[in-house]
Amino acid sequence: MVKSALKRLVDLTAVALGATAPGRLFYSRITTQAMSRVREVEHRGVRLKFATPNALNVYRAETFATKEPETLEWIDSLPEGSVIWDIGGNVGLYSCYAAKARKCRVFAFEPSVFNLELLARNIFLNGLTDRVTIVPLPLSGELAVNTLNMISTEWGGALSTFGESFGHDGAPMQKVFEFATIGLTMVDAHQLLRIPLPDYVKMDVDGIEHIILRGGIPILRQVKGVLVEINDQFLEQDSEARRVLTEAGFTLKAKKHADYFDTIGEDAAKYTFNQIWTR
Repeated sequence: MVKSALKRLVDLTAVALGATAPGRLFYSRITTQAMSRVREVEHRGVRLKFATPNALNVYRAETFATKEPETLEWIDSLPEGSVIWDIGGNVGLYSCYAAKARKCRVFAFEPSVFNLELLARNIFLNGLTDRVTIVPLPLSGELAVNTLNMISTEWGGALSTFGESFGHDGAPMQKVFEFATIGLTMVDAHQLLRIPLPDYVKMDVDGIEHIILRGGIPILRQVKGVLVEINDQFLEQDSEARRVLTEAGFTLKAKKHADYFDTIGEDAAKYTFNQIWTR
């Protein structure tokens, strides 16, 4: 109740300020200053800088080494100079780490208009423009125009879904925003956009992983390893992802998540793991 009341107070204050010229100037300065805030993190001797315009991105920076330690461990195991497709790049934490720690050539697929600026800023902040390429389109099971459905318009937000009405756990999503864009398959990304074939694929798109994998079998057959986030309780996603990856010649090596997710009381988090597939 207190949180709701404070939010209401802030909203009313924001409306009042926005109605005046000094208030609008104040807003402009706040936004500019927010985008200039940066946090520096370090993991295994690798130092990175990330833009932190809001609380969510501060959280992402502060938990960089602890939220998905299995992802960092997987990246650390990759041969230097590998080509990685980071499908669901968000604001680029792992794209930047792979590029800097392992000198990887990364293609970061991220369709959210609210994340793209931060992704670009983070790549620039870390001097990785020559190693990380932004692909501002969603991957899907077919080449088609459809909507990116979003539950948040927050900078650094997640849990959006392209062309489907379900979310990361298979349940109907509570959409607050949408826009039409072009989705393409992994095959299209290589053949039409001439993106180099990946040595490794990291995928976290909060719901349609199995659909993307299904449309990318010809590419997957040439990939050395895959890390993909799967919810065990989303049975269609889990079974289809396993079928496709097995058909492509992979074996499930491990599925992991941080111990933290077993204690926070959210079923979706408890049953969501990063699956690591190898040949």
